[in-house]
Amino acid sequence: MGQLLIDAHSHLWLKQDTRIDGKRILSLKNGRSIFFDEEVQMLPPFMIDGQNTAEVFLSNMDYAQVGGAVVVQELIDGCQNDYLADVQRRYSGRFFCMGMAWNVDEAKAVIDLGLKGIAFPGHRMTQPLTDLMPVFKLMEQHDLVCSMCLGDDETQIAQMREVIQECPQLRVAIGHFGMPTTPSFRSQVLLAREGKNVMVESGGITWLYNPEFYPYPTAVRRIREAAEWVGMDRLMWGSDYPRTITAITYRMSYDFVSKSKEFTDGEKSLFLGENARRFYGFENLPELPYIKNMSE
Repeated sequence: MGQLLIDAHSHLWLKQDTRIDGKRILSLKNGRSIFFDEEVQMLPPFMIDGQNTAEVFLSNMDYAQVGGAVVVQELIDGCQNDYLADVQRRYSGRFFCMGMAWNVDEAKAVIDLGLKGIAFPGHRMTQPLTDLMPVFKLMEQHDLVCSMCLGDDETQIAQMREVIQECPQLRVAIGHFGMPTTPSFRSQVLLAREGKNVMVESGGITWLYNPEFYPYPTAVRRIREAAEWVGMDRLMWGSDYPRTITAITYRMSYDFVSKSKEFTDGEKSLFLGENARRFYGFENLPELPYIKNMSE
């Protein structure tokens, strides 16, 4: 392909075993999980042990020619700090792993583990984001990246704007592409205008537009719109691996962009890898050859 590819939004876990609002989330076998007390296909069925490991992801990345990946966290998977710290140590050249923390002491523990950022599922939070200002300031001091997924409405926009203004050196990645299927889409994307270190990544966009399915023409239009608002240099591709690949292949999570005629080659290069390389600081990524499918 000859294209630098970096995934700015993915997930890893050894086992899901948590509760949210009293409802169970638990890994089962054959890719299934109890999800808010309902059995769902969380992973592809060939991931039979319920584990979503770095080794399986690396195999997918190599096949799809994806050089590096940012690993964020979500409450629904439980805290994976210890596992992701181990992944970061073993595969430092391929992964940029983020911890989970809700106060300064937990953030210091994330730093001690060697993780490179903290992911906040803000859309699941009830407290104001500004309550975490001491955590954001500590992250800014230690150059940790903030991954932030915001709620569906405008409630958290002003709060996030205040965080960006109070911590101008904090690198912030707005997740889930600013929720393009909701009323807060434009406001979330425009947060990238609030500071020089604010980006927007598209993790989960194929899930949001799953009803229309591949090649996701509306998702393409939303990326085009966001580029017009803030510039393609503020946007990054993210897959939301592995949940999205119960519906599509990992390669399909980006090639609906790489095959689109709505973007120039330069825009594709920025969106699919160059922006993430610059923002996260990836270096010396491997050159991954295209391996022909047996069916070709």
